[in-house]
Amino acid sequence: MGECCDPDSYRTTFSDRFARRMARRYRQHGLNSTQELLVGYLTEHGIEGASILEIGGGVGEIQIELLRRGASSVTNLEISTSYEKEAGELLEGSGMSGRVERRILDIATDPDQVGEADVVVMHRVVCCYPDYERLLASAGGHARRLLVYSHPPANPLTRLVIGWDNLLRRLRRNDFRAFVHPPDAMIEIAQQQGLSLRYRHRGWSWDVVGLER
Repeated sequence: MGECCDPDSYRTTFSDRFARRMARRYRQHGLNSTQELLVGYLTEHGIEGASILEIGGGVGEIQIELLRRGASSVTNLEISTSYEKEAGELLEGSGMSGRVERRILDIATDPDQVGEADVVVMHRVVCCYPDYERLLASAGGHARRLLVYSHPPANPLTRLVIGWDNLLRRLRRNDFRAFVHPPDAMIEIAQQQGLSLRYRHRGWSWDVVGLER
């Protein structure tokens, strides 16, 4: 069977291209506006010498910027290997390779396999995971000081766009699905881990939530 007809090959090729596009954009333009909000919230609340746990950090743009702003170390967790090549090249180019540990691990299903960190970050991750309760409970439980995450706004337009995208993926035999989870319920899950809401930005395409212990 040719690559264009093989669902597994299609998914691998798409993911690799997406990773390259993300890395190229960061090299050319730096962080996007939503990433700047996450980094800005954390910087304002103090990250000097902090340990960072980023869940689903992709090619690592946010963690590189947090290290440049004073964080001491980063552990990055992925459930896909598609980002590793581009992430490694970005780390090498930034001189941060020795300060980042990248692991393949699903924290929602194996929370005991990774330690706590001062700061936990999730950008464009909750919307990619069906069980947001377990994911946010694990993330919040690993945050000694701060948790910040982004998610799509729960409005009719977003639901329409994500529903259409999911339909196209189904037709292409791509099993990835995106989700619009209830924003207040997500915050409540994080608060159940002993965190308090400190920041909430509502945007057109992404909302950002910051909590503190």
